[in-house]
Amino acid sequence: MKLTNEYLLGIQKIVEQKNPAEPEFHQAVKEVLMSLQPVVEKNPKYIESGVIERLIEPERQIMFRVPWLDDSGKIQVNRGFRIQFNSAIGPYKGGLRFHPTVNLGVIKFLGFEQIFKNSLTTLPMGGGKGGSDFNPKGKSDGEIQRFCQSFMTELYRHIGPDTDVPAGDINVGAREIGYLFGQYKRITNTFTGVLTGKGLQFGGSLARTEATGYGLCYFTENMLQANGKSFEGQTVVISGAGNVAIYANEKATALGAKVVAMCDSNGYIYDKNGVDLAAIKQIKEVERKRITEYLKYHPEAEYHEGCKGIWTIPCDIALPCATQNEIDEESAKALAANGCYCVCEGSNMPSTPGAIDVYFENKMLYGPAKAANAGGVAVSGLEMSQNSERLSWSFEKVDKKLQGIMKNIFDNCEARAEEYGMPGNYMAGANIAGFLKVADAMIAQGI
Repeated sequence: MKLTNEYLLGIQKIVEQKNPAEPEFHQAVKEVLMSLQPVVEKNPKYIESGVIERLIEPERQIMFRVPWLDDSGKIQVNRGFRIQFNSAIGPYKGGLRFHPTVNLGVIKFLGFEQIFKNSLTTLPMGGGKGGSDFNPKGKSDGEIQRFCQSFMTELYRHIGPDTDVPAGDINVGAREIGYLFGQYKRITNTFTGVLTGKGLQFGGSLARTEATGYGLCYFTENMLQANGKSFEGQTVVISGAGNVAIYANEKATALGAKVVAMCDSNGYIYDKNGVDLAAIKQIKEVERKRITEYLKYHPEAEYHEGCKGIWTIPCDIALPCATQNEIDEESAKALAANGCYCVCEGSNMPSTPGAIDVYFENKMLYGPAKAANAGGVAVSGLEMSQNSERLSWSFEKVDKKLQGIMKNIFDNCEARAEEYGMPGNYMAGANIAGFLKVADAMIAQGI
């Protein structure tokens, strides 16, 4: 698919001129604009209203200094971000990412994607994202606590349960959310649902930890079934070894698949007998060590330095759950050559444009991140509902709602792709379905 519509080409040029040196943001916008070509040609109101020009510009961009003391008493300084991108259908909603690669362009790309992802859930949530270039790896609990408290000391004035509700993302789990929530409560003297992903003791939701990985598999299973297939008896490769990857492994295995490989930022493991998930959980969730430790549990398995080689392992289904642009054109060709017929994305924008072209050229099933990994934010939305009601739902109730949301997302993607002449193109279907709801709300609310 190429961007050929003159009006939308002009929009892309504006994005690149106004946001220099932000390639991830440019990439995310271009993917959406390509999908919207038949929409604007069929519905000129989206051009006349200027809704797309408004949609590509964040409503608010916040950048701030985060000073904190390390264990030696030395002052460290990081940079914090919060992009409040679009609130047409609800308060801003999106995670916080703590990683050295975080910069304004990365947060903008994530926030832009979040608009459509949240729209697809059908829950009343706008799009936002935030984070910092702080790296928690190798830091003590005390250092992480002091950083989180300093970060929230600035962020608190920009968020609220009916304004902006952050959640976790890469390197922001239950520990970090707890420190952030404690500081927000201390400063504001309020106990509200201002953050999601909280501990169960103070307003968190059952099934939130599992939600993104489980939701990814529910979406994938719907996509497979629509094409006469299923997880049963299939070989699966999953990148990453964090929350999303771990629970994608758990659910894929429960649905009858065999997961043979996982990775972290240092390298990947290959276990032809099937990855021992209990060992991965012990290494990553309890010990917080590198995945090479897996060989201590299973010396017959293989460990390889570097992550790219994981995509050369023969498999039926690939679930990238690590980070953006982790599958390039070369890796996508390796997947296709080794029999992979389905790629479904658990991380945000893990496939480069060249990789996506390979998927379509080889008629592979492709589930885009904004649809396939929406389970996390969907259950975050359900956590917001529980907080508003001052109630806590059972795991089974939340999981059943998650299954229904992911099926609805798939059905909506499939229907919109069909409606606009691109049957089976779930990327286009997701972009169109997410766009229509937000754009119509923006038009209804005026400039």
